[in-house]
Amino acid sequence: MFDYIRDPMAIYAASFKAIREETDLTNIPESLHAITLRVVHAAGNPDVVENIAWGGDITKAADALKQGAPILCDAEMVSHGIIRRRLPAENDVICTLNMDSTPNLAKQIGNTRSAAAVELWEPWLDGAVVAIGNAPTTLFYLLEKIAAGGPKPAAILGFPVGFIGAAESKEALITHAGDIPFVTLRGRLGGSAMAAAAINALCAENEE
Repeated sequence: MFDYIRDPMAIYAASFKAIREETDLTNIPESLHAITLRVVHAAGNPDVVENIAWGGDITKAADALKQGAPILCDAEMVSHGIIRRRLPAENDVICTLNMDSTPNLAKQIGNTRSAAAVELWEPWLDGAVVAIGNAPTTLFYLLEKIAAGGPKPAAILGFPVGFIGAAESKEALITHAGDIPFVTLRGRLGGSAMAAAAINALCAENEE
């Protein structure tokens, strides 16, 4: 009834061919090309490249994954978007948002469940790769914990989304990440698909 491409590999190839043709990577370091292209793919809009922001050497995130670092996610949607078979060291993918202790912990700290989930990251946070694709309070609280002397992750991929706090949390990341490598997208746009896409880009050499 409809004339459309049915071969998944052909769809994939055509998609990224179009993305490369339509995305201006002139001002993006080569080390960030893979992440940028996948974020563009997740957004469905090459114009988002203008709002990509970064700091530090993001290749340290890929190196950390190769060495077995866990991936800490703020939302189950981020976790489920990560392609497990491409992870270089069967890395643990951890989301503590729905742990039984999270709601009570949120009450104790006077913050959201998303922020409370960060408290539960502590056993894994040192040297981990953090992927945030939903809650601005996750990113704000993580930066507060680090500023207070908490463990530092190997990298932060910060893509919280929304109208309240998302843009501000990403500006806070840009300003206060210090020596922690990061990639983010300025403004309200973001989302779990972008955060997962950024992780998958770090594992691109393991694509089948």
